[in-house]
Amino acid sequence: MALPCLLYSMDLTVLNLAVPAITADLNPSATELLWIVDIYGFMIAGALITMGTLGDRIGRRKLLMIGAFAFGLASILAAFANSAGMLIVARALLGLSAATLAPSTLSLISNMFPDPKERTFAIGVWISSFSAGGAIGPVIGGILLTWFWWGSVFLIAVPVMILLLAVAPRLLPEYRDENAGRIDLVSAALSLAAVLATIYGIKHAASSAFDAEAMVAILAGLAVGIVFARRQRRLAEPLIDLKLFRSLKFSASLGINVLGFFAAFGIFLLTAQYLQLVLGLSPLAAGLWSAPSSIGFIAGSLLAPRLLGSMRPAYVMAGGYAVTAASFLLMAQAASMGSLYLLVTSYIIMSFGLAPIFTLSTDLIIGTVPPERAGTAAGLAETSSEFGGALGIAILGSIVTALYASGMAAFDGGGLSREALVAARETIGGAVDQAANIGGVAGDLLLAETREAYASAFHAVTLVCAAVSLLAGLVALLVLGRIKPDAEEKCEESSVEAAA
Repeated sequence: MALPCLLYSMDLTVLNLAVPAITADLNPSATELLWIVDIYGFMIAGALITMGTLGDRIGRRKLLMIGAFAFGLASILAAFANSAGMLIVARALLGLSAATLAPSTLSLISNMFPDPKERTFAIGVWISSFSAGGAIGPVIGGILLTWFWWGSVFLIAVPVMILLLAVAPRLLPEYRDENAGRIDLVSAALSLAAVLATIYGIKHAASSAFDAEAMVAILAGLAVGIVFARRQRRLAEPLIDLKLFRSLKFSASLGINVLGFFAAFGIFLLTAQYLQLVLGLSPLAAGLWSAPSSIGFIAGSLLAPRLLGSMRPAYVMAGGYAVTAASFLLMAQAASMGSLYLLVTSYIIMSFGLAPIFTLSTDLIIGTVPPERAGTAAGLAETSSEFGGALGIAILGSIVTALYASGMAAFDGGGLSREALVAARETIGGAVDQAANIGGVAGDLLLAETREAYASAFHAVTLVCAAVSLLAGLVALLVLGRIKPDAEEKCEESSVEAAA
């Protein structure tokens, strides 16, 4: 079950290095290129809830195998796409297929490991596979692009999916809700539209500006979401049982998950830019220096079950957020000093702090619901991750952009043309391009100014992330503090049985 999750996250990052080669080969427009990169994540976010609920109805192993087969075919289609439009369609199909993988594997874990301690450990392994895939994606992509054409980054999924299809019927049991009714197609369409519109608006605000287009998309998504919620209340067999949200443990765990991914996704993108545009690393070198963070994620994910045996979940999560806040303070120091080694170290510590949070929040979300609702809960857990990541990229990216522009406002241009100066003040990417075009002393001066402005903005954002982490830790303590550790619960259960 870890194999498809590894590929799920790899496809979110492996394409980044292939963008220049795809641009040279397919010659996409700026809009087409944006959709090539983003449509995969959009379709995943929009379809997660529907796919999770579908697994409850038709069987979680069956949905996993259907998704794996479709993912393999879509990967082949993407690898041999001969136009930008064909690649966009292939990436959309990849996203729909990938949306079946996370909910079906997570809900299978819930059913296969009824023992809470074993389930927490299994979810830790599951979380580790995602972090490992995201870390090694750029590395594998860089190696493949060195020797093969850009389509090779998609073909790596094919043998893995073939292996999964071969062994899943032997290794994985089937689970489904025998009393589930038909899936409501109108609700499925409404959930897809609500999530897609909202995520699109948030990402548009991050990449461009919070303009009318972003506002209309977000408001439309929220309006459709309200219609969706009202429909669920009227249906005898809703797509999502809204009664799940009455559980404080369930709702709080979703919120804590959102805050964790807010910090993780936002800082991931900004760190990648810092490594390449401030420290001057190549994309492959930046990917290699980012890879050690997966060690922190794996270690933290596997440590969580051990801590949970003697500590309350809220204390483990609050401790994880405290470590995460400390890592952001260290990251701020690294940005001020321009130290690559300190930045990588802080990134590993951040991963180590966040991993138990993701493991335990996911465990609480899945463990709170009845077994027949595990697919729905898994879809909601993954959707909360997507929303948290999108919000982090949008809000933190907007803060960095505003602070960078403010830092560059005092730069007189050093003899640059008006157009070049405007481009340099808008984004650091534009400034680096202008510095390369100008060259000489003027180019070096512009590059030094832009790097200093971005480093200052990055420093400020890490402090914001530290504050968010402390806030999330406080929420975990206040809301989830009454949940007891496994050892205490087992002791109480034994006492009750003895009394009986």
